[in-house]
Amino acid sequence: MSKKYRKRKPLPADPVTVEIESLSHEGRGVGRIEGKTVFIDGALAGETVEMVYTFQRAKFDEGRTLKVIKASPLRVEPQCKHFSVCGGCSMQHLDASAQISHKQGILKELFTHIAKVEPDDWLAPLQADLFHYRRKARLGVRYVHKKGRTLIGFREKYSNFLADIDDCQILIHQVSDLMMPMSQLIDSMDGKQHIPQIEVTSGDKKVVLIVRHLKLMTDADREKWVKFAQQHNIVVYLQPKGPTTVHRIWPVEDEQAQLSYKLDSFNVELLQQPLDFAQVNASINQKMVPLALELLDVRSDDNVLDLFCGLGNFTIPLAKKAKSVIGIEGVQEMVDRGTQNAQHNQLDNVEFFQADLTADLSEKQWNQKKYHKILIDPARSGALEVIHNIVRFDAEKIVYVSCNPSTLARDTGELVKAGYRLTRAGVMDMFPNTTHVESIALFEKK
Repeated sequence: MSKKYRKRKPLPADPVTVEIESLSHEGRGVGRIEGKTVFIDGALAGETVEMVYTFQRAKFDEGRTLKVIKASPLRVEPQCKHFSVCGGCSMQHLDASAQISHKQGILKELFTHIAKVEPDDWLAPLQADLFHYRRKARLGVRYVHKKGRTLIGFREKYSNFLADIDDCQILIHQVSDLMMPMSQLIDSMDGKQHIPQIEVTSGDKKVVLIVRHLKLMTDADREKWVKFAQQHNIVVYLQPKGPTTVHRIWPVEDEQAQLSYKLDSFNVELLQQPLDFAQVNASINQKMVPLALELLDVRSDDNVLDLFCGLGNFTIPLAKKAKSVIGIEGVQEMVDRGTQNAQHNQLDNVEFFQADLTADLSEKQWNQKKYHKILIDPARSGALEVIHNIVRFDAEKIVYVSCNPSTLARDTGELVKAGYRLTRAGVMDMFPNTTHVESIALFEKK
């Protein structure tokens, strides 16, 4: 039999006692068994646990905690009753202050190892709501014949199966409270086996569902979703194929379906559409935007460049402080939304342009201006090509908002090479009780 088709060796069945040395970046306990590293779900640093193997590899093994023999003083009782099964979050068993300290430790480690620098000053971690904070998510849906009902939510830990849950401590209350009613609605549908996903998003006042369906929905099923929307005062869209097929079925009037959120510190309101990118944690966003502008030290005579600007989450508040602001975004629909938001907030000192920020920007008209301050908020892949393009502006300060500490550390090295100093940095708890690390850094020209 060839190596390709060789059967995998059975896992050891007996539980093993392990002392946990540290916590991995993914939030798993790290121990050693006969000198081999093992990553253990549900274990914390300093604990002694009884574990069982879930996977074995050449260089390391994986397992899950069966029993905590000696508990860490930082261990807490998870608030969610589904914590042991659902993979939607993985750190509820660790005290919230320890969670954020762990994340700051990850950022510090990556700065040191990748960029070979540390900030002159560490910012105090930014924290807000720890539960019921998530206002945007993609929920898996599956009608399970054996259970005779529909499951809605996130996958089980380390599995492709959906977890059997009836509420969620991470989703905002308005969405969590809809999980069982949605399940019961789908149970009653003719096409209950053809709904794979529901995307949820919300603004300050409206909750929106985008129901994905793989086969044409019957009139009766469609009417059930209309009645559901009316009953719960929500907005419902259907999506039979790709994103361009998304269409609203309730309410009929556009103004009744408009999503928006306010940034109280700047007295602005941002309009959005259901598929637009928006920060998932409203309470952190209310603190993050003022912090970014404080770090930039925006003045009334500043020209500011906002890259990866989206619908204007930072751009519109910047325009309330600066002389002029230019927002650049790769997706034209978001450029249009930014322009709409400038008009909505009666701002005439801000413009939005579409551009591929990884390409040559030398011929762009906005690229000919002088910018005193720059804000960057890229995707997980970071802003490496962008940094090579923008250092020519010789801006006094650059604020980098990051959703991936690895690419932030990599890009920090490039900014340091270009003559900038990492003066302040810290983490923001955008996704409490998960291993996701959001951070912010200030760079100043030497």
